[in-house]
Formats: sequence, structure tokens, C-alpha cells
Amino acid sequence: MQLKSYWHETAPRFCGGAQGPVEGRFDVAVVGGGFTGLSAARTLAKAGVRVALLEARHVGHGGSGRNGGHLNNGLAHSYLSAKQHLGEARAKALYRAFDDAVDTIERIVAEEGIDCSFRRAGKLKLASKPAHFDSIAKNFEAVHREVDPDTALLSKADLRAEIGSDAFHGAMLSKKSAMMHMGRFVHGMADAVKRKGGVIYEDAPVTARETDGSGWRLTTPRGSLTAERVFLATNAYTAGPFGHFRRRVIPVGSFVLATRPLGADAIAATMPGNRTCVTSLNVGNYFRLSPDDRLIFGGRARFSAVSDATSDEKSGRILRDSLARIFPRLAEVEIDYCWGGLVGMTKDRFPRAGEADGLYYAMGYSGHGAQLSTHIGEIMGEAMAGKGNRNPMEGMSWEAVPGHFGKPWFLPLVGLYYRVLDRIR
Repeated sequence: MQLKSYWHETAPRFCGGAQGPVEGRFDVAVVGGGFTGLSAARTLAKAGVRVALLEARHVGHGGSGRNGGHLNNGLAHSYLSAKQHLGEARAKALYRAFDDAVDTIERIVAEEGIDCSFRRAGKLKLASKPAHFDSIAKNFEAVHREVDPDTALLSKADLRAEIGSDAFHGAMLSKKSAMMHMGRFVHGMADAVKRKGGVIYEDAPVTARETDGSGWRLTTPRGSLTAERVFLATNAYTAGPFGHFRRRVIPVGSFVLATRPLGADAIAATMPGNRTCVTSLNVGNYFRLSPDDRLIFGGRARFSAVSDATSDEKSGRILRDSLARIFPRLAEVEIDYCWGGLVGMTKDRFPRAGEADGLYYAMGYSGHGAQLSTHIGEIMGEAMAGKGNRNPMEGMSWEAVPGHFGKPWFLPLVGLYYRVLDRIR
């Protein structure tokens, strides 16, 4: 078993980064080389804006190359909960933004000719308990009636054609959801930025920022550049001189396994529907098949803000047990890859994008960023290029998390709370 991301290990490495020192004057500097930053940089470069992207490691190093590979439409919350907290108009706009996000990725894949196995698969929200199915059914009725008719409610009997497990009591099917190879998409996006004239600096973490006339000077170990505007796209990996945002985004570990490639018989017995799947528990799991027929199986596993070899291996053992409970026939299957990454959570689990602390930003996707980040990056790129504002989160207040100053000391308590909820509800 390799303690490495399957997405990183099975995709080409981007080799088009600038090799010299970080220097020069740009219209916009993008900080962060994941889906959000690459999408914004691509949009800006297309518009003829002088744009430089600064990535602390390599493009896709963070959450964009460490997730479960889902491009799911719909909200992290139930739609009914979103209406209660945001109001009907905002809840509908945000729900539709996730729909639009999948469309945006599909369009970009076609425009740039990116070979990333994009496929509309549909998502199953699986009820782990009978009472959860009642809640899913109630949410489905509102979603189907008000905002997304491309949905269906599946009974436990219906699931026999979808998933080879007796662990679930029904599901909601969201038909617009998709999947792709995340590492290949990152590579294709970085190539697109370079082709359109954007400059990408890898191994260039921002260590300082200061005002420079009407704009900013950003300093890295490789040198410094100036830019009239800065777009922060670092999500859970926010570090350096960006304390305003670190106090508002909680980094939480999410961990993933990839099995060996499964044969046709095992696939037919395990995932005949070949969709993306997510369970209804607070500390639940998500899974799908990879382009080369592996089961990619992930979950929170441990409430930790650390993803390294030790943490990933511990979490992998927990995930292995969960995999065996859901799919007993795979209890002894070989695991080829085990990895982790950080999810950027906000206090209310709604994402944010806009302007604050003198910067443009988009982050806080709360575990649903693989689809939304590319879309919001494009929207914010358009705004910085002076092409209007389509931001569905415009004007949403965003308070700091009380007691949080960058290191989430409280995560074990949060994990205990959610585990107790899963036992009693």
C-alpha cells in the first residue's frame, strides 16, 4: 500500500511552471494552485489580464488532488435547512450554483480537450438508518418540487440495482452529478493557464504581503512580485500572512483508500450502478469506482487537522473497517493507495467568496469543493477582469470562528459530538 494520492500518482506532472525567480508586475496575482486558483487564472488569462499564480508546492497538491473524486450537485446541507438559514432565494441560488458548477467543468473539459474521464454518473445519498430515509424523503419532496426535478427517491428494494450492500434503507438520486479523474483535470487546467499566457510559479509559498502603491507586493522564498489585485484561493491550506481567513476556515482531515482494480464480477456485485455515493451519517463515508475500476472509498475517519503518513495510515485502518462493514465481500481486498487531505470548513458549512481584507477570495467549500471551486474560480476571475459579478455568495456575512486562530484544537470534541449524534439519531 502506498501512502500517496491515487490522483497524483496516476496523472502526468505539470512541467510548465516558471523556472526563474518570482518577479515582475501583474494585474492579478492568484495565490493557490488548486481548482479555484487555476480556474480564476485561466479566466483572467483568456480575458487578456496579466496574471501570475503562486503555488506553495505543486499544482493540485492540496485538496484538489486529495479528494474522493466526486462532482456532486446539491448542497452539503439539506435544502430545507439551507432555506431556513439563508432564506428561499439564497438557498435556491446556491443550490443552482452547484448544478451550474458541474456544467462549467463539463464545458471546460470540452473546450480544453482535457482527458480526465469526466462522466455524468448521478449521486446516491444513502440512508444509513430508517429514520434517515424519512429525512431524505422529506428533503427530496422539497428539492424535486422547488429546485431540481432531475432527482428521484429510491427505496431499499430499488437499491439492489445500484449497490451491492444491505447497509442502507433507501436513497435520493441526484441525476446531474458527475465524476472525473482529479489529477488529470488539474494537469489540463494548468496547461490551459500557460497556453493562454498566465505564469505559474510552483514551490512559491507567500511569506509576506505589503501594500505597493495601488496594489500589493507578495514575497516568496523565490523572490517577489507586485500585483494590482490579489485573489486568495487556498481554502484549508491557507498559511502565511492571511490571518483574517485562517480564523474563518477550519482545516479538517478527510481520508481515502483506493483498492486494487476490481474484476468485472466484483464490480457487478459491488457497484452495479456505477454512481458516486455518500452516506447519511455525520461521520460517514463516500465512494465511487475509478476510471481503472478501483473502489475509491473515503470518509472523515478521524477528526484531525493533520494529513501526513502517520495520520493517513491510522485513518486508513479505520476506513478499512468501514469498507468491510458496507461491502463484506471486499473485507480482504488489497489496498493500493491510502491518502489524506484537508477540507476547509466554515462554521455554518456554507462556502464564501467575495472581497475582504483588501483581497478577493473564494474558499470554505466544506467538503463540497471539487465541483464548486472551478465554477466559483471562473466567476471571481470574471469579476476581477471587469466582466460582471455572478457570485451567488455576494453579501453573505462571514464571522470568525470563536476561539479559532489557525490551529483547530477543538476538533476532537467536535468529532465526539458527531459520533454521539450518529449513535442516537
